[in-house]
Amino acid sequence: MVRGIVPDMKTRKLSFIGAGNMTRSLVGGLIADGCDPSLIRLSDPEADRIQDLAHRLGVQILQDNRAVIEDADLVVLAVKPQVLPAVAREIADRVQDRQPLVISIAAGIRTRDLARWLGADIAIVRAMPNTPALVQSGATGLFANTHVRDEQRDLAETILRAVGLTLWVEQEEQLDLVTALSGSGPAYFFLVMEALQEAATKLGLPAETARLLALQTAFGASRMALESDEDAATLRQRVTSPGGTTEQALRVLEDGGLRSLMEQALSAAARRSRELADQFGAQ
Repeated sequence: MVRGIVPDMKTRKLSFIGAGNMTRSLVGGLIADGCDPSLIRLSDPEADRIQDLAHRLGVQILQDNRAVIEDADLVVLAVKPQVLPAVAREIADRVQDRQPLVISIAAGIRTRDLARWLGADIAIVRAMPNTPALVQSGATGLFANTHVRDEQRDLAETILRAVGLTLWVEQEEQLDLVTALSGSGPAYFFLVMEALQEAATKLGLPAETARLLALQTAFGASRMALESDEDAATLRQRVTSPGGTTEQALRVLEDGGLRSLMEQALSAAARRSRELADQFGAQ
């Protein structure tokens, strides 16, 4: 992952509708990367609650969604999927006049539906970040509609890269799989860590010792995989000595159908992602 901002990023006017945790992380990451906070505006219905952002980061806080996107080069829609149709229709005329790049991080909202609410010919990037973005360690899948220019793709990537890794997909349907893998994925790893801690505690380790060993092992394995040129299978084989303890443990996991369970889990999550997209798009 290469951090930093595109050459003209320091002059871009950025607007965020919705000032929840993801917006705060994005804005914090962008400012850390060199963006001018005076060019960043946020709108939220509870502006008083988030005034601390204005004091801490130097950004502008408004309650009016239409006012916040005035003169914006880029608009990030960071509201709940259930309210996005109403928000999009509210700002549609301003978006049509200004023609900014629109980035949606609302899960399950397809670009064609967002374009229907905002109006035709709008450049839209749909982003699927995950919760580790809150600690600048996220993984985000991106999809651009046909109206997005190359420089706008660079701009979208810069915004989301402020909180972690970014990867583009060429078919929007693949974002359902991104949702299943990385969007929901942190919960899978939390479950594995939880199960390891419980098992080690039942077998005799103190609870805090089990917790710290499980968390550090998960962190170390992930870091090794990220920093290695080898794939996960090769790394697994390298730490599995024939006849050793690791081989015995892995045999239990394989015999228990771990791979099949993972495939079923991702299939279920992707199916639900498609169902939610249909539901939200019907509004």
